Amino acid sequence: MPLNWQDVKVKYGGGAKVPTITGGKFVTISDVSDEAIHIWTPIWTAELARADLEKGVALIEEGVISTDPGLFVEDYMLYVTRNRATSTAHILRDLGYLDLTETFSVRC
Repeated sequence: MPLNWQDVKVKYGGGAKVPTITGGKFVTISDVSDEAIHIWTPIWTAELARADLEKGVALIEEGVISTDPGLFVEDYMLYVTRNRATSTAHILRDLGYLDLTETFSVRC
């Protein structure tokens, strides 16, 4: 199923804490605009571009990018962008695009 940006805005638009794949920590989403998901931490901020997220989901659906969270990060960096690939994995797993049963072991 393609990424429905309106669903993303509803789920995260007011801010959200997304659990990390390994657990125990969270990715803090401060806002969702029409163009990006905005992430905040005490030491950095980042934007995950809507176009990149949509491309990543499309490549998952085409079987180009793995649904295993660890392999996803490598594939996403290769085929889409190196920008916050691990944060993207946490969010796409929360949205149901990545396999929830796999463990997360990637070096970035």
